[in-house]
Amino acid sequence: MTIPRRSLRAAGTLAAAAVVGLTGAVLTAGPAAAHTPTWAVTCSEVNLDLTAYNGNVTNQVTVTVDGKDLLPTETFGKEFHKKLELPEHDKELTVHLVVKAGDGDNFSRDETKTAPVCEGATPRPAPSEGTPSPVPSKEAPAASATPSAAPSNSAPAVVPPSPSSPDLAETGSSSATPIIAGAAVAVLLAGGGIMWSVRKRRTAQH
Repeated sequence: MTIPRRSLRAAGTLAAAAVVGLTGAVLTAGPAAAHTPTWAVTCSEVNLDLTAYNGNVTNQVTVTVDGKDLLPTETFGKEFHKKLELPEHDKELTVHLVVKAGDGDNFSRDETKTAPVCEGATPRPAPSEGTPSPVPSKEAPAASATPSAAPSNSAPAVVPPSPSSPDLAETGSSSATPIIAGAAVAVLLAGGGIMWSVRKRRTAQH
């Protein structure tokens, strides 16, 4: 029995197409299964282990906590390993991981986990519903603009007495007192002598 050449060519073409299809399927399934975005969240940290990514493209990773960046967007190749410390907290935190694979969105990840409160953490006191306490002023007291006057060490000058100032009143202890007393005695004696002389002349005339 003779098989036409066209039939052989057609069978060969189909076999080649099947081999190519299987090879493409294996190559496609390989990277899909190889991307491994492993990450863990504890009460105090986030551990990232992103492995088996395509190193020929640019991959990106971002981590946020309650909407705030814990790890701003970073690029990586085949692998990315990092340990991130969480801020102190007295309530659960929402940790959000975003991984963008450069070789297709089907390899990207967008996942969320919760960080519990660590045991022994002291809860913050709830604010009172009453009147809020006044906030202490941070302004320092203003320094005096003018310094206090320094005490003078010099003694006050002694003013010498003026030569034209009036003499002080004389007291009984003045040195002129004996002279005045002697003159008075002399006047009295002279007056007594005169009176005695006059009386004597009158007596003689009678």
